[in-house]
Amino acid sequence: MKAPLLIVFAAALLPAANAQNAVLFEGARLITGDGSAAIENSAFLIQNDRITTVGKKGEVRAPAGAAKVDLSGKTVMPAIVDAHTHLGWAIIRTGEIGKDTYTKENLIDHLRRLAYYGVAATFNMGTDPGDIAFQIRAEPVPGAALLRTAGRGMGRPNAGPGADYWRPVAYGISTEADGRKAVQELAAKKVDIVKIWVDDRNGTVEKLTPPLYRAVIDEAHKHNLRVSAHIYYLADAKELLRSGIDGFMHGVRDRDVDDELIQLWKQHPNVFVTPNLPDKGNSEEDFAFMSETVPAGEVKKARDAQAARTPEAAKRARDFFDLQARNLSKLNAAGLKIAFGTDSGTTVGWDAHQEMADMVTAGMTPAQVIVAATKTSAEVMKLNQLGTIAPGKSADFIVLDANPLENIANTRKIAKVYIRGKELDRGAMRAEWTQR
Repeated sequence: MKAPLLIVFAAALLPAANAQNAVLFEGARLITGDGSAAIENSAFLIQNDRITTVGKKGEVRAPAGAAKVDLSGKTVMPAIVDAHTHLGWAIIRTGEIGKDTYTKENLIDHLRRLAYYGVAATFNMGTDPGDIAFQIRAEPVPGAALLRTAGRGMGRPNAGPGADYWRPVAYGISTEADGRKAVQELAAKKVDIVKIWVDDRNGTVEKLTPPLYRAVIDEAHKHNLRVSAHIYYLADAKELLRSGIDGFMHGVRDRDVDDELIQLWKQHPNVFVTPNLPDKGNSEEDFAFMSETVPAGEVKKARDAQAARTPEAAKRARDFFDLQARNLSKLNAAGLKIAFGTDSGTTVGWDAHQEMADMVTAGMTPAQVIVAATKTSAEVMKLNQLGTIAPGKSADFIVLDANPLENIANTRKIAKVYIRGKELDRGAMRAEWTQR
């Protein structure tokens, strides 16, 4: 493990903060996000939107006149980074989603909901039509998560994203030339990654063939762009690794992964995966957590839909979860690069905490899940200002009432959220969303 004292040493290399806009936070258990041991009775100093010093209480000096916040009894962790979403489409207050519901208003609403639940940034993966996402990326919204985008993803014609209302957004690729042209258009827009779908949707559509996705990967790499692939089948995962893929959105879902995949993946150690474990049903805690930002009528619809599931459907869902949980456990045991994503589209923010709990259920430790959901996902998104609590980083963090290293469900016990150095008024946000 890295020694927390190294953080203090690094801080000493930075110039002392001025009192103006400086805030000293003291007394919390501090989970830095890099996998090192938590710092008990910590202290960290922020100025404006940046962390300047991190260490133990009594060792971090604040400039005269700096504000002080006592966090004794609390735990602090970095804000979450969700590297796989499909935001901007769902109208949360009504549950409506369809071909005409993607708007700037919706996208900003979703980014604010993410921030409420402690998510500092997200990666919209291939379902952003037009220029709205690029505008918001360029002009971050105060009190909302940062947005990065793949723009329009690509698959075979009318066979990319699963939802009917998303399919017209994606490029339909029939030839290698089509794929290269699509990449060139995305490069001109300066997308953050290229997204492809390699899935036949249970035999109902055509999927991208190896020659087609190899052309996309080759062209993307010429433009210094990475390519992430939505996958389902083990055989496709292997061939994509051989073809130079950079990341997987979802793990293998048709069967248990084998030693051949693990060994092939180890030859490409920078390839990441966001597991996106499937829905196995919401608990009472989930419904209560969602109720903080979702109107009661919509929560009731979710409850009723779950109650209507037949025992057979519930068993299929559990078996599907168990398969993917086993696969995640094997990838984790092999030391492969596991990031974090929710695949959110209609559920926004609260499900990040459900996904973290599911990853622990799959066999990862709470500490490993926190690293995946902070440091590793920030690296995947090339957001080097996020992911850890360290000198020079953006002041994006969550203050918790209990320790998530003991029980990952404690990430839900949120006392405060700070986004880019400013505390959110979570009470006002709750009132706005639930009193309509």
